[in-house]
Amino acid sequence: MSPVTKVDQFESAFRAADKPVFKFLQPVVERALVVTDLRGAGATAFRDQVRDFLTVLGNGVQWDLADSDSFDTTKALLEQVHQLRPDLICTYRNLHSEAWRWPYSLGEHLDVLTQIVACPVLVLPHPQAVRTNSHTLQGTDIVMAVTTHLAGDNSLVNNAAGFTNDGGTLWLAHVEDERSFGRFIDAISKIDAIDTDTARERILAQMLKEPRDYIRSCKEEIINHRPSVRVEEIVTVGSRLTEFRRLIDKYTVDLLVMHTKNEDQSAMHGLAYPLAVELRETPLLLL
Repeated sequence: MSPVTKVDQFESAFRAADKPVFKFLQPVVERALVVTDLRGAGATAFRDQVRDFLTVLGNGVQWDLADSDSFDTTKALLEQVHQLRPDLICTYRNLHSEAWRWPYSLGEHLDVLTQIVACPVLVLPHPQAVRTNSHTLQGTDIVMAVTTHLAGDNSLVNNAAGFTNDGGTLWLAHVEDERSFGRFIDAISKIDAIDTDTARERILAQMLKEPRDYIRSCKEEIINHRPSVRVEEIVTVGSRLTEFRRLIDKYTVDLLVMHTKNEDQSAMHGLAYPLAVELRETPLLLL
């Protein structure tokens, strides 16, 4: 065996042992801002509904209300957010718009909020929308965190764990994109120096091992701080959008947690937008 090969093997073994480890940090929500285009009793009722849905946050939260009379433009809404500096914003899609009737957008207010504000944004079903899921807004007993790269994503897992009720279940879901992986292996198959079958097997195994190892560290840490919360893993291969929608339906998820910001672009993170638009009855925590 050549010295170069020995060095490569040592380096590969060293990198394989360098695993991201989860660090628990309970998110703190002391002030929540409820945003609605309702007014009067309707606005107050929506705020109370949000508060009842998020009993997991405890009794120490200050619940501020921005109703239809306090803003009508995105600029005015952002000014309120800047003034109040909430730890959490709670609202619904298509504020000050009739577009909530059609499953094609979140509306300009949410498009801007999710990209500009630093705090998480909770998106609930529109108050006037007909619901078919009886469990919607009944609490956060079943929470799912979804991402395209789970290993090392402490912020996602901590927020998902923080919004899971005591005695509830937290699903950590990682889906490798089947089509992208197929294109990658197809390129490898054209390189005669690489055995395609071995590459396919070993690369996929490594790609799935990393999120599984990370989820294992998540379980260990979360059980130390939230022993009543059960942490379950989903690590699989498939069409990401299709698979995430299937899993959300299968496990009757009460709250879906995902990132929306992307350092390389101003628009919402690629996977988050279609999920946020299409999942009209599932509450979403957008980070």
